[in-house]
Amino acid sequence: MAIQTKNPSNNQVIKTFAETTPDAVEAAVASAEQAFVLWRKTDYATRANLLHMVAMMMRERKEELATIITLEMGKLIAESRGEIDLSADIFDYYAINGENFLDDKVLEPKVGEAFIRHSPIGVLLGVEPWNFPFYQVARFAAPNIMIGNVVMVKHASNVPQCAIAIEQIFKTAGAQEGVYTNLLISGARASELAADERIKGVSLTGSEAAGSSIAAVAGKYLKKSVLELGGNDAFIVLEDADVDQAVDWAIVGRMNNTGQCCVAAKRIIVVEAVADEFLTKFKHKIADLKVGDPMDAETQLGPLSSEEAAVNLADQVARSVKAGATVILGGSRINFPGAFMEATILTDLKPGMAAYDEELFGPVASFYRVKDEQAAIVLANDSPFGLGGSVFTNDIERGKRVADQIDTGMVFINHPTWTTPDLPFGGTKRSGYGRELSSLGIDEFVNKKLIRVSALTDVF
Repeated sequence: MAIQTKNPSNNQVIKTFAETTPDAVEAAVASAEQAFVLWRKTDYATRANLLHMVAMMMRERKEELATIITLEMGKLIAESRGEIDLSADIFDYYAINGENFLDDKVLEPKVGEAFIRHSPIGVLLGVEPWNFPFYQVARFAAPNIMIGNVVMVKHASNVPQCAIAIEQIFKTAGAQEGVYTNLLISGARASELAADERIKGVSLTGSEAAGSSIAAVAGKYLKKSVLELGGNDAFIVLEDADVDQAVDWAIVGRMNNTGQCCVAAKRIIVVEAVADEFLTKFKHKIADLKVGDPMDAETQLGPLSSEEAAVNLADQVARSVKAGATVILGGSRINFPGAFMEATILTDLKPGMAAYDEELFGPVASFYRVKDEQAAIVLANDSPFGLGGSVFTNDIERGKRVADQIDTGMVFINHPTWTTPDLPFGGTKRSGYGRELSSLGIDEFVNKKLIRVSALTDVF
């Protein structure tokens, strides 16, 4: 399989890389296993210093790294710069807070003493996606390296230069060989590697199919896994919401990263009383988005990550329309040389349609009008996915009550689903399991060892 940098703005191949050979993978795993023996013995200050150095280098090289992101997967350059900032913040966050998160947890048994000690478990494999090529790696690598684990990363095959750059940053920052390892291998080979007894845990962010494959291997070999898969987030607008603000946030929530976010506001659900007003304003602003070169600061909507992604999205729209959906805006490919798709709004959607049942990974919004709050909740939960969601209302207590009834891992009130280092990220249902970021993100791949102290005369 070719490992390529292909510019989605024009579909031209920029650079091709050879896959990591089986012998090289074997040597890398052996090196990681040896590194773990030493890295687990380092103190928290040593680990924190490495993470701080990585963060500093990312900020120093922000323009260079952001340009690589935009070149490889088409993200708007301003968003790419923001991703580098966020990734650096994540490394700093765990460097600052990791030791406290991993402190012994004192218990209070009826007799004697007891506490929980957090210990690293070994070599971990991370399978990461292309849509946030630095951020996704940061939220996997930072907490686990702080724990004392070592990580191997199989990055998406269309962002090899991003993958290589991250490994180089770790090396320059002083990481010993094997603490962070990049592997240029296929998804199939990653699943094979997950079966290796030296790999003690696997984390994957990606598609349901990829998650199912990795989870099957992890389950077979009794290994811990964390999965962050697809999403079909509901963006609920109640009748007492500030419609103008909701429209502005809906555009951000749906079109950020050209709509290629797991937690994008994919289903816009608006109560009937304000549905017409919302749709008119939403359509007008979406139609005005400037499409073009993602390196141009004036561009507001860039290409999708690849021609394959654009073809697939256009097919999902076409199948939905054939089944009875109505195109309110857009609906077609743009006559540019790259992987471009018109900003699109679909409505009249029903179960069985692609746009109703499937995740649309691109600039396509599904618009639903519902009778009332309860109908909005029912529709929001009518999905196999359960990643994020949002509720817009001027009554915060009402927003909390609605949020409590949404079956997802995250719900934001008066803001689209978002991410920061100190907020846990993850879903339920077919969106996966486990959490990344915050104190919960450092709590996944650890041995929570009970240490019990008692006198010989103690009786339990």
